[in-house]
Amino acid sequence: MGHWSVRAMTLVLAGLTLVFPRVLRAPAAWYGLALLISIRIIADWPVPDNHIYLLAYWCLALALALGARDADRVLMRSSCLLIGFAFLMAFVWKAALSPDYLDGRFFQVTLITDPRFENATKLLGGLTAQQLDQSRQHLQPLPEGAELLDDSEFDEPQAFKRLASVSTWGLLIVEGLIAFVFLVPLRGRGVALRHIFLLLFCVVTYAFAPVAGFGWLLLTMGVALCEPGHRWLRSGYVAAWCLVLLYDEVPWSWLMVKWLAKA
Repeated sequence: MGHWSVRAMTLVLAGLTLVFPRVLRAPAAWYGLALLISIRIIADWPVPDNHIYLLAYWCLALALALGARDADRVLMRSSCLLIGFAFLMAFVWKAALSPDYLDGRFFQVTLITDPRFENATKLLGGLTAQQLDQSRQHLQPLPEGAELLDDSEFDEPQAFKRLASVSTWGLLIVEGLIAFVFLVPLRGRGVALRHIFLLLFCVVTYAFAPVAGFGWLLLTMGVALCEPGHRWLRSGYVAAWCLVLLYDEVPWSWLMVKWLAKA
């Protein structure tokens, strides 16, 4: 929630929108939240999570939409553009601006060094705890001028290489598809592709990625795209929201690793 100087007011204002319908639909409330989140970004500069920027844009979009004559339509259009451009920027960063992503290094290193992915790496990457420790030691930087006596490369299991490759290209392809379907005009049943790809992305990605807040934000923006009569679709987003909550609170990959170790 950011620095204490904005955390309290953010919680109070957000709480008021839940209790009072008039506050929920008041542009001033969302302008206030957009301002508070912007202050949070400035206070945490330059290391705030990237979805916090999107959250600030989203609150601003809500404020602007609620001041328009056709608030629902304006909000749907804003949601579509924000999701589309967020995924487009992610795709461009990976495909054109980061050579260490396309060659697989990003996930090969992240899956090993980030402790939040440890259980998923063991479960899907075929690494034992000993191999994971060995690979982390292999990636440790040496003091300047030092050289390894034994410079043999760490032999990664085939399952780990496959996991890194699937993660690299699968994420890139899905993000590109989401950017495309949200930014290209679609009609009729083609609009359903937006919901299908967004729900698929959230349900799969946030089972492993430890950033539930990003998933909840995307799902909330997805709900704004639902027509009033699409109750089943709204229910799907709510179910996905709850699933991301369970991902965040239940260490399912750790439980699976423990269960497989006993089997």
